[in-house]
Amino acid sequence: MTDDPNIRELADIPAVEVITRCAVMLMSATAEKLGLSDDDPDDSPNRDLDEARRLITALAGLVTASAEYLGPHAGPVRDGLKTLQLAFREASAAPDEPGHGPGEKYTGPVW
Repeated sequence: MTDDPNIRELADIPAVEVITRCAVMLMSATAEKLGLSDDDPDDSPNRDLDEARRLITALAGLVTASAEYLGPHAGPVRDGLKTLQLAFREASAAPDEPGHGPGEKYTGPVW
């Protein structure tokens, strides 16, 4: 246990909060790797589509596996995932065929 009242013990945090926080972290990291935090994503020094693909796939697996537990958070998390999948497709010089993009083996094709 910690003496700092601002730090919560992991055992005290509900699973849905842990899952949602993890999803938000994956979304934020993906947005960075897609260059979405820069004025011109195409010229972003942070853009790394290989890394973004990995993050999106991990996010899709998490969202798919935990959707039934997310309650009212499921819709917004799924929407965020789809937005990132579409941004990845748009950023790709040679976009994957629908159903073969990052995370689509878990989510199905994204249009």
